[in-house]
Amino acid sequence: MYDIAIIGLGPAGATLARLLDKRYTVIAIDKKKSKAGKCCGGLLSPDAQRALARFNICLQKDVLVDPQIFSVRVMDLDNHIEAFYQRFYINMNRAKFDDFLISLIPDRVETCYNTVCTRIDKEDYTSYSMELKTNGVTRTETAKIIIGADGANSIVRNTFYGNHKIHRYISIQEWYEDRTNSPSYSCIFDKEITDSYCWAISKDQYFVLGGAFPVKDSGRSFEALREKIKKSGISFGKAVKREGCFVCVNKRLTGTCTGKNGAYLAGEAAGMISPSSLEGISYAMESARKLAEAINENLQDVGRRYFMGTLGIRIKIIFKIMKMLFISNRILRKIIMKSGVKTIRAF
Repeated sequence: MYDIAIIGLGPAGATLARLLDKRYTVIAIDKKKSKAGKCCGGLLSPDAQRALARFNICLQKDVLVDPQIFSVRVMDLDNHIEAFYQRFYINMNRAKFDDFLISLIPDRVETCYNTVCTRIDKEDYTSYSMELKTNGVTRTETAKIIIGADGANSIVRNTFYGNHKIHRYISIQEWYEDRTNSPSYSCIFDKEITDSYCWAISKDQYFVLGGAFPVKDSGRSFEALREKIKKSGISFGKAVKREGCFVCVNKRLTGTCTGKNGAYLAGEAAGMISPSSLEGISYAMESARKLAEAINENLQDVGRRYFMGTLGIRIKIIFKIMKMLFISNRILRKIIMKSGVKTIRAF
């Protein structure tokens, strides 16, 4: 019987495993030994940088990639306009970033890699049983508290909180040999392709193109994006690899769920991800910190303390939902971009 079981060792799960008090027995489960890299642009936002600063964590240089970019090129393909905005992101290798966070987990935490949780059952009011499969071998483990930090397709959320519906997209990105001759980060809007947004970014010797697409016809939507980007004058070389995953887009407050009665959610599994930019690292680390604080006090009434502790995160998501309504509206986006507010002149 473990005190706590964590499913998923992304930024939320790795941060939580590191922060839990040593008096607890903890098992942490992840389906991979080393992160292959989440399907995302791999940019560390100012909020995520602030979260790292709170933990006094410094990034190793091998996590960073070239180039470091100081502006975002917003391409509005609906209105055929574009503008540049100053931004302070850190360009990084997402797989190495996740591996770095995992390396900070103390040895007292039992980590199980290449392990998939295939089933969870509530045994009684004090424990949960998990069916785990490692390299084809199945076993059962039990824990007093179970935590879903396993992203958009969380088994904890799907098992216990399926009534808390959240909008899901499929994120697809493809890596190409970089022939652009002009390193950049672009944010792309096109209603014909997706009602979310797409991105293009230079990363070491590669050009990465991706987006979040409605589940239906996501593959065709990506192909349409690629053709439109080529027609816009951006050139890139041979395709090297393609990545994909589910991603949550929290369009309403009921999409956020922290959990109760010993089954809790953190990060994207809890719906804590920016609906306007799909940035989730800062929310993952902050929600993990709040959950660790609630658990470290004692194992009673964790749900109430965690829910109250994440009030600031949920309020922030409200503002992000409002921002999403503005930037996803073709007319409002055109007005904002044409106004020139906070734009910079690119020479």
